[in-house]
Amino acid sequence: MSMLTPPGMGGKYRVTGAAYPRMSRKRSRRRIVFAVLGSVLALALLGYGALQLIDVFQGDSPKRNTAAGAKDCPTTAAKPAAKDGSKAGPEAATTASAAAQPAVVLPKPGDITVNVYNATPRAGLAKAVGDELAKRGFAIGHVGNAPADFDKKVPGAAILLGSPTTDKAAYSVLGTQVVGATLQTDARETADIDLILGDAFKELSTKEDADKALAALANPAPAPAKC
Repeated sequence: MSMLTPPGMGGKYRVTGAAYPRMSRKRSRRRIVFAVLGSVLALALLGYGALQLIDVFQGDSPKRNTAAGAKDCPTTAAKPAAKDGSKAGPEAATTASAAAQPAVVLPKPGDITVNVYNATPRAGLAKAVGDELAKRGFAIGHVGNAPADFDKKVPGAAILLGSPTTDKAAYSVLGTQVVGATLQTDARETADIDLILGDAFKELSTKEDADKALAALANPAPAPAKC
C-alpha cells in the first residue's frame, strides 16, 4: 500500500497523483435544526402577511362592521308589557316622543295681509295670483307692478318681503303657496308681506300640495330618539 493511500481505506483507493477520492463531510445537526426553524418562521411570516392583506381588502369583515356600526342605535326588540298593562320599550318611547311634540299654532291665512307685485314682463300676473290667494283665504292688500328696486330684477321665483318683527310663521304659511320663494326684510313696521313675483315664477303651488305643506308645518315630525 502506498504511503499516499489514506489510512483506513484498506488499499481500496489509491492516490496516483491525477485524481483524489472525495471525502463527504457529515452535515452538522445544528445546521439542520436552524434550517428547519428558519423554514417554519418564514412560513409563519408569509401566513401573517396574507391575513393582513385579506383584512385590508375585505371591507365587510365582522370587525369592520362592528366598528362602523358602533355609533348606530342598536336594534331594539319588543319588550313585554309592564305589570299595569302599559307598553314598554321602543314603542312606548316613540309614542312618548310624539306626544311630547306639540302641534305648532300657525296664523290663519286670513290673518296674513299679502301685497302681490309683478316684477316680470307678463301682464296681469299680479292680479291672477292675488285672486287665487284670495280664494285660499289670504287677505289681499296692494296688487300691481313691483317697485323700481325690484322691477325686472328678480330672477328667482319670488321674494317674500316684510318687517323683521313679523312672525316667522306668517312667512312660512305664505311660503307654502310659492315653491322657491326667498325671504327678505325691510324697515317697515307693519305686519303685511309683499309677494314679489320673479322671472322664474310659473304658478302657485297646487291647493293640495300647499295644504300638505301647511299640515307638515302644523304637525312637525318628532325628533329621532337618542341612543
